Amino acid sequence: MRRSTVSTKSSKRPSQRRTGPTLAVDWTACDGRGLCAELLPELVKRDDWGFPLISDDAVPAHLLAFAERAVDVCPTLALKLGR
Repeated sequence: MRRSTVSTKSSKRPSQRRTGPTLAVDWTACDGRGLCAELLPELVKRDDWGFPLISDDAVPAHLLAFAERAVDVCPTLALKLGR
């Protein structure tokens, strides 16, 4: 009988681990206007219906001000920046 083992360590290398804030979408509030994708195309892509596709990775330091701006101007307040 084989024992399964579950690793508690992240599979990402140290340089790829989340160390800063991340973007998140409140799907009940988002209506797919796409303003976040226009303001932050490096981190936000759009699906076929216009809704944002956001990576789970941390926002890089050089894009943090742009991410904060996208959060601030979201017309439905659906975009959040978490720590």
